[in-house]
Amino acid sequence: MTFPLVQPLTSVPDVGEALLAFADQPGLLLLDSAAREEPRGRYSFLTADPWEIVQLESVRFGDDPFARLRELTKQFAATTVPDLPPFQGGAAGLLGYELGGAWERLPSPAHDEFALPHLCVGLYDWVLAWDHFSGQAWIIAHGWPETDLSARDRRARQRIGDVQKRLSGRSVPAAATSAPVRLQAPLHPLPDVDGVTSNFTRDKYLATVERVIEYIRAGDIFQANLSQRLTAPAPVSPVELYLQSRRQNPAPFAGYFACDDWAVISASPERFLQVEEDVVSTRPIKGTRGRRSRPEADLYTRDALRESEKDRAENTMIVDLLRNDLSRVCLPGTIEVPQLCVVETYETVQHLVSEVRGRLRPGHDFWDLLQATFPGGSITGAPKIRAMEIITELEQVARGAYCGSLFYCGFDGRADSSILIRTITQRGGWLQFPVGGGVIVQSDPESEYEETLTKARGMLRTLAAARAESRR
Repeated sequence: MTFPLVQPLTSVPDVGEALLAFADQPGLLLLDSAAREEPRGRYSFLTADPWEIVQLESVRFGDDPFARLRELTKQFAATTVPDLPPFQGGAAGLLGYELGGAWERLPSPAHDEFALPHLCVGLYDWVLAWDHFSGQAWIIAHGWPETDLSARDRRARQRIGDVQKRLSGRSVPAAATSAPVRLQAPLHPLPDVDGVTSNFTRDKYLATVERVIEYIRAGDIFQANLSQRLTAPAPVSPVELYLQSRRQNPAPFAGYFACDDWAVISASPERFLQVEEDVVSTRPIKGTRGRRSRPEADLYTRDALRESEKDRAENTMIVDLLRNDLSRVCLPGTIEVPQLCVVETYETVQHLVSEVRGRLRPGHDFWDLLQATFPGGSITGAPKIRAMEIITELEQVARGAYCGSLFYCGFDGRADSSILIRTITQRGGWLQFPVGGGVIVQSDPESEYEETLTKARGMLRTLAAARAESRR
C-alpha cells in the first residue's frame, strides 16, 4: 500500500465548473493558473473540507503564528508522486497583510471593517490537480489525518469517490449570510465609475503621494507602496464573481479562497515565494503600464516601460530589499538575480518583473522563509518597517487580504505563493479592492493616481460584468 492514492481523470473537468461543484464546501480553495503563460501558467489546484483549520484573528508582536502549522506539516510529512503537479496536499490558505505585526512592532490601522483573520490555513488531505500543458487532471488523496494504514486507505478512497461524485453534479452558490459590513472610513465616489467609492478623493491621494515624497526627502524611506481602497456593493456570490474574474482578467497566480462568511477573489500576476527542494525564488513586480488596443501602441508602451529610469529604479530598490530578506535564511553566496527588469504582458497591464533566487540553509523551511520575508517587499517599500509604518498612517484602513498571500506548502515541503494584488475581498454584502503603486522621490502624483486606476481596470471590468449578469 502506497500513498498518496492517485486517480487519473479520463474526462478532464473545466476549472470553473469544478469550482461550482464545491461551492458549498468549507475552506474551498482554488489556486488557479487562469492565464497560460509558460512556465508559470501550467498548474491549477482545487481542494476543500480541510481536516483542520488554523485561524488567527489577530497577532501580537513576538507571537509565532506558524507554530501549529510547523507541528502539523512535520507530523504529516509525506513523499509525493513524481511527474504529477507539485501540490498533492498539505497546508494552504491565506496570510493577511497585518500578519507582519507578529515580527515587527507596527501600528494598528484606524479602520478594519472587513476584519479578516490575519491567518487562515487549512490542512488538506486531497487535491484536484490540473496540468494545463498536458491537458490532464488527477484526484490525489493521502488519507490524513488517519495514521493506521487500513483506515488511511479507506479515507483516501472515500475522498476520491466523493470528489468524483461532486464533479458529476453542480452546486448552487449559497447566498451570503453574514452581517452587513459597516464601512467607517471615508467613502468618496470614484470619478467616472458608478457605484464605486474610495477612501481618498483624487486631490487627497495626490497630496498623500506628496507626503510620501516628503518622507523620502527627510530620509525616512526610499520607497513606499501607497494604495487607495475601492469599495462597492457585491452584486453576485463570491464564486460567481470569481468566475467573472477569470473570464475578464485571467492571471497566472489567480485564486479563490472562502472560509466562514468571507471570500478572497484574486487575479494576481505576481509570485511571492516558491520553494523547490532547497531553491527559493521570488518575482517582484514594480513598474506598470496599461495595455493599448493597437498593437503598435502596445509595443511602444512596452518599450517605454522597459527604458523608464523611474520604474527601473523602483524595481531595483525592491530587488535589493528582497536580496537582503532572503539572506536571512539562505546560504551565503547563493543569492542571485537571474532576471532584472524584464517586461511581462498580462490581460490589462504590462509589468516590469525581476527574479531573485537563493538556496535555503540546512534546517530552514518555508515557515522560516515567510518569517524572514513577509509581507513582500514589492508591496511595502524600503526600508520595509518604516515604509509599513507610513503606509498604516496614510492609508488609515486595514489591508487584510490585499498585499497578503495565498499559498500552499505541501506535505513534502514544496511551496508556492502569490502576492495578493488585483484582489477583491467579499464580506457582508460588500467588496473591497485596494489598488496602489510604489512611490519614490521621482514620482509624479498625477501619474501615480492614474496608475492605480490602470491596475483597477480588470477588477472594474469584472464588477461590471457581474452586475450585468445579476440583472439577467
